[in-house]
Amino acid sequence: MRRWLPWLALAAVLAVALAVGAGRHGGRATPAQRAHRIAGELRCPTCRSLSAAESDAKAAKAVRDEIARRVRAGESDSEIRAYFVSRYGRDILLEPEGTGVAAIVWVLPVAALVCGIAGLALYFRRRR
Repeated sequence: MRRWLPWLALAAVLAVALAVGAGRHGGRATPAQRAHRIAGELRCPTCRSLSAAESDAKAAKAVRDEIARRVRAGESDSEIRAYFVSRYGRDILLEPEGTGVAAIVWVLPVAALVCGIAGLALYFRRRR
């Protein structure tokens, strides 16, 4: 048990760090910050390789202007994203949804990491 103590401590520190990092929101965002964050979550309709926040394309500027207008109108982030999804399709979202088949995109890297760590632990344990 004594040799597992450092690993358990490391796991506890990692879990706390992840919980603290995931829970930070930094207070209430201004309307401009909200609009920029939402634009960063949407793909540019014409260039497709950049977010609407990063692109200089005319279509991206129109998307940013529409987002700012909807933020000023008091719409929620999810309502704004839903509007763009209804207009351009799910492909406009830079991050896949966390449900259905798209959940695989989120689960596979975590599963690979866990399997890799377990494999290394098994390898070093057998090597002793």
